[in-house]
Amino acid sequence: MKFTNVVTINRPRADVFEYLARFENIPAWNYAISETRKLTSGPVGVGTRYRQHRTIPSSSDEEFEVVEFEPDRRLSVDGDLALLHGRVSYALEAAGGATMLTNSMDLRAPGAANLVAQLASRRVQAAVAANLDVLKELLERGHAL
Repeated sequence: MKFTNVVTINRPRADVFEYLARFENIPAWNYAISETRKLTSGPVGVGTRYRQHRTIPSSSDEEFEVVEFEPDRRLSVDGDLALLHGRVSYALEAAGGATMLTNSMDLRAPGAANLVAQLASRRVQAAVAANLDVLKELLERGHAL
C-alpha cells in the first residue's frame, strides 16, 4: 500500500525536522504508539535503530532503522509497523515561515495479507492524516519544542 499525506505546519522547517528526528516524540502525536526508544548510541543519523511498542491494532513491539537523514529536508525509516513492513518518509519544504510536510508511506504485508492491507489502505491513510494533524497542533502550540 502506498499513499501520501501533506500538512502545512506554521513552524520553521528546522523546528519540524528537529521534532520528527527525535523519534521518542512519536507517542505524543501517534495514538497507536505508547513508547519509542533508541537502540543505538550516538546522534541520530542513517543506521540509527529504534524499538517501539504499538497498542493498536494489537499490542506488539516493532523495530525500525533510519535510512535517510538530510537535516531540515528529508527523513526516512524502514521497518515493521503493525503487521506491515516498509518505508515511512518525511519531506520538508519551506513555505514562507511555515513548513509543508509530505509524509509518504510504502508498506507491504506478507503473502495473502497484502490484499487485505490494500483494502484497508484508505482507513490507514486517514489514521495517518489524523496523527499528522496532532503533530501540527503540537508544533504550532509550541508545546512540543
